[in-house]
Amino acid sequence: MKDLDQKFKKAFEIASGMTEKLPPDVMLQFYAYYKQATVDTPFYSPSGEDEVRNAFKLNAWFQVNHLSPDEAKEKYIQLVEKYNHIKL
Repeated sequence: MKDLDQKFKKAFEIASGMTEKLPPDVMLQFYAYYKQATVDTPFYSPSGEDEVRNAFKLNAWFQVNHLSPDEAKEKYIQLVEKYNHIKL
């Protein structure tokens, strides 16, 4: 596993364990970068029954779909570092 993948995995573990309540726009950034980094199909639909929430998720993802998976991983790691005040 390459270094970026290891850092991304660690960042995901940290983000998954966060207890701090973050603003919705930041949560959407986490979601969008994660999906761009991990979903390898252009035809993805967010899960859940709340259509408004799904629309926000999809919009957030569309805003980062120009990034490569590696670029999205970097952005995700940067968010984790920013909101956890750590350096991975």
